Amino acid sequence: MSALSQRREPASVRHSAKVIDGALAVLTAVIFVAVALAAGVRSPWDGPVPVIPLALFLGALLFVRRRWPMTVLLLSIAAIFAYHLPAPQSPPGWIWPIWAAYFTAAATPRVRWVAAIGVAQLVYSAVDFRWVIDRNMTHYLIHTVGEALLLAFIIGAGLLYAASLRWRDRLRETDGRVRAAEERLRVAQEVHDTVAHTLAVVGVHLNVAADTLEGVPAEAAAALRLAQDVRNRAMADLAALIDVLRTSPTGTAPQPDLASLGALVADARATGLDVTLDERGDPSAVPATCAVAVYRVVQEALSNTLKHSGATTAEVTVAYQPDSVSVEVVDNGHGTPGGAGIREGHGLAGMRERVSALGGTLTAGPVPGGFAVKACLPLADSSP
Repeated sequence: MSALSQRREPASVRHSAKVIDGALAVLTAVIFVAVALAAGVRSPWDGPVPVIPLALFLGALLFVRRRWPMTVLLLSIAAIFAYHLPAPQSPPGWIWPIWAAYFTAAATPRVRWVAAIGVAQLVYSAVDFRWVIDRNMTHYLIHTVGEALLLAFIIGAGLLYAASLRWRDRLRETDGRVRAAEERLRVAQEVHDTVAHTLAVVGVHLNVAADTLEGVPAEAAAALRLAQDVRNRAMADLAALIDVLRTSPTGTAPQPDLASLGALVADARATGLDVTLDERGDPSAVPATCAVAVYRVVQEALSNTLKHSGATTAEVTVAYQPDSVSVEVVDNGHGTPGGAGIREGHGLAGMRERVSALGGTLTAGPVPGGFAVKACLPLADSSP
């Protein structure tokens, strides 16, 4: 089966292909009859092989050229031979009446066979047309060389068309791989943000429970209950994410919104970290993609504060402006254990990639008296 017919195309493309085949069929039949009449055929219905039935046969074959290209080519050549053989002085034309069949077959992997068949047909036509040599050598050369050049052009066009189809398929495959890689990255970011924050908060509560288990059992029990609540919410988020991935591969739920910032800060505050949240402006105009990015930046910044900085206070400021949203998380810690230089791990890298994808900027580093994470996201480039 032809490479052209093996591709699964949308319905609109298949409809366009049928329209093109119909147009080629009509064009082939009309031009063949017109040339025959212009060349001296008195009646298109007379002769051993009448012109009109032959023209209709050649046109009808083009409706199945995509499905059986070699069969259509061979039947078309046979029809041309049947037309020329009974009448040695029939109107010239061995290649051009079946150019569409040649083109279609040349776009298949059997192009070498197509070229061999074409050369054989040209040789035979040159011999068959030899009676013109004595009368008009120029006419003979124009006919023979012209049809040879036409065959070469048709086969070359078929090869170029097949190459363009292969290039389109490779481009489509590459685009699919890129989309899959982007999707994996988004999922990895969602899982990392959820798990990292949960482990940080739960870890703090477990440390509190371990320290107070013997002296203040009630406080230890409260810490364990908070850790369990945070864990349950994280499990629900992960379950929702997995469910969406199973049913809709393009989704990356759960998708937190700006209203969830309060719960995020409350979780961090429950660990003993003194966290304040200051929201300025109207958040109603913030698109969903930008809202998720804001939430994740705050979540990752607070997670790093809990895990690494040794901070006791943190300030979260979110400013909603007409054309952008700015986020700032400042704590009084030292950023990394022992005050070492910044090492950009998966969390910080994920924040930077998420913000950059929306056209924003992110900085993270020491400030006087602590450590700060700052991000600015434009609203115009973050619409879903």
